[in-house]
Amino acid sequence: MNRTKNLSLLLLIIILGSTKVNSQPTTSSLKYPVTKKVNQVDVYHGTSIADPYRWLENDTAQDVKAWVDAENKVTFDYLNKIPFRQKIKNRLTEILNYEKYSAPTKVGEYYIFSKNDGLQNQAVIYSQKGINGTPSVFLDPNTMTSDGTAAITLLGASNDKKYIGYSINQAGSDWQTIKVKEIATGKELTDELKWVKSSGAAWYKDGFYYSRYEEPANGTELSAKNDFHKVWYHKLGTSQSSDELIYEDKENPLRFHVASTTEDDRYLFIYVYQGTSGMQIMYKDLSKPNSKLDLLFKGFEHEYSIIDNFGSSIIFSTNMGAPNNHVLTIDLDNYKPNYPLLKQARILIPEKKSLLESANSVGRRLILNYLQDVASHVYQYTFEGVLENEVELPAIGTATGFSGTKDDREVFFSFTSFTYPSTIYSYNIDNRRVTEFRKPAVKFNPADYVTEQVFYPSKDGTKVPMFITYKKGLVKNGKNPTLLYAYGGFNVNQKPSFSASRIVFLENGGVFVLANIRGGGEYGDAWHKAGMRDKKQNVFDDFISAAEYLINKKYTSSSYLAIQGGSNGGLLVGAVVNQRPDLFKVAFPAVGVMDMLRFQKFTVGWGWVVEYGSSDSINDFNYLIKYSPLHTITDRKYPATMVTTADHDDRVVPAHSFKYIATLQEHQKGTAPVLIRIDVKAGHGAGKPLSKAIDETTDIYSFLFYNMGIVLK
Repeated sequence: MNRTKNLSLLLLIIILGSTKVNSQPTTSSLKYPVTKKVNQVDVYHGTSIADPYRWLENDTAQDVKAWVDAENKVTFDYLNKIPFRQKIKNRLTEILNYEKYSAPTKVGEYYIFSKNDGLQNQAVIYSQKGINGTPSVFLDPNTMTSDGTAAITLLGASNDKKYIGYSINQAGSDWQTIKVKEIATGKELTDELKWVKSSGAAWYKDGFYYSRYEEPANGTELSAKNDFHKVWYHKLGTSQSSDELIYEDKENPLRFHVASTTEDDRYLFIYVYQGTSGMQIMYKDLSKPNSKLDLLFKGFEHEYSIIDNFGSSIIFSTNMGAPNNHVLTIDLDNYKPNYPLLKQARILIPEKKSLLESANSVGRRLILNYLQDVASHVYQYTFEGVLENEVELPAIGTATGFSGTKDDREVFFSFTSFTYPSTIYSYNIDNRRVTEFRKPAVKFNPADYVTEQVFYPSKDGTKVPMFITYKKGLVKNGKNPTLLYAYGGFNVNQKPSFSASRIVFLENGGVFVLANIRGGGEYGDAWHKAGMRDKKQNVFDDFISAAEYLINKKYTSSSYLAIQGGSNGGLLVGAVVNQRPDLFKVAFPAVGVMDMLRFQKFTVGWGWVVEYGSSDSINDFNYLIKYSPLHTITDRKYPATMVTTADHDDRVVPAHSFKYIATLQEHQKGTAPVLIRIDVKAGHGAGKPLSKAIDETTDIYSFLFYNMGIVLK
């Protein structure tokens, strides 16, 4: 959930300078909407907890919509008074106006890739015959709506290379509609599959496997709990009503089921998740008539990923017996699911000190991507586990991609870092050469900036890595506007990456900081588990210690320090602001999980219980109530806060942010503004139109500089 840096001295047309002034913005005239309170009290294991803003959970109700309008009016009236807001928007628009490409995917004779000409709301998907062919528009989501709020995701091609499935998400919702196109002609097929979530298209013969829920009741599409996730098989050219039900679990309604198939059509695998950590896998030998789904790896303590197969032998990675993951192989014809896995499997590539983050099979080789101190290192192995090459990367940063088929001799990958715009490279399996394929032309000079990685001590002495990016010549006088970002959960790795929008912050003297706190997976399973459930306070301590380090080293001070995080990172920001409001000047909790007692009651929130625990358990309740952002707000002075959320967020429903800001506004005893910015026709973040992203980033930077008393010229 990150991305970062880069700037431009070539273009002096609208480069913004910064001047610090001593006067702070006044908020004495700021009047928040009066938010009604209801007499709602819940009893958790003998403890009564008031929930006076429960009515805000009904996001489709007219009184909630009126409240949203009233809050947005206060927020935008405030933002409209910031004198340099339009200048920031102009510069963001300028710096983001460059061609952005994805790495191409080879499908038979065709190459498919996405491209944004510069300021298009959504990237357009192109296809071309041959690597030097002429591109033609294959899918353009910008033509699907007038405001660019439809987003497209490619789901994979049929094994005969004739068709490709894709999904459409509308207005930021996680609900998907799956459609299919013929690759050679671009012809749209009649197939249309609705009420899909957490699914791909696992092709088999003349159709594919996918997962969906039953149609929700009218009016509850964005808030009702999703349960009974089922796997179906859809045959091309037929209606969804005739799809074949492949798997359902009537005894465990709160599980995800995701299908995949092997390249040779031999096996169907169904990954079963009961949360966001750990899984079990079932499999079916499709080459044997009337074969049944059998248990392959039982869960849910470990992670598994099927990499490839050769006949009945499969290659997979797992953290069973290896917290940083290793690669193994087993023969399914002789496999005994009730016998210990590690006694049957043969280790191809042993665990390393670095985290094995991903593994791909391409060109009859294994391409393994390791994370070493949060930087990518990529290696080529044979299927016998013999190391052949370390792929040469252009710098310290993040490499992604390397997907292909057994017959491919060339693969593509993207590389990025804090001052390195995402650049596409090709890699030849045979001669092992890396060649630059496409490099973006971003209007900034990366040589003007520096990134350093430090390791700071957390409260318990744990060393935590952190990246700090800033313009050369920075004076460490404690007066630099600093934006500290982190996530800290769900085994998600926060790696070096490029964001053109952050150039506006950096070129105005800003310091961007990414802290790789516990709860992520940067150092494997142990790093993740050290920030889960009853150990969640480690995550907050790591983040607070990062802020203290920046202040002690005089990169910044409490008067110039802003913090930012989204989703689980929004929870992070809300929790640490409540614990140390004195430490920060500005806070940006985005689409955050703020009500830790009720999160499991909405859409797919039940899937996070593995990570957080649940208030249904007295043991979990006792630690959740201690840090829940909604429930730890008290009468005191809080930093300037702008909560951001969206009306179509059906992952972390906006009720979290609604109830949080209403409570914060009630208890704020300082003069700093505490506002909420509620986007319309937008969701959790993925697929957000570029125009909306520019508007939101404009308001974030404007709010940040303005509340630090900094005037941009």
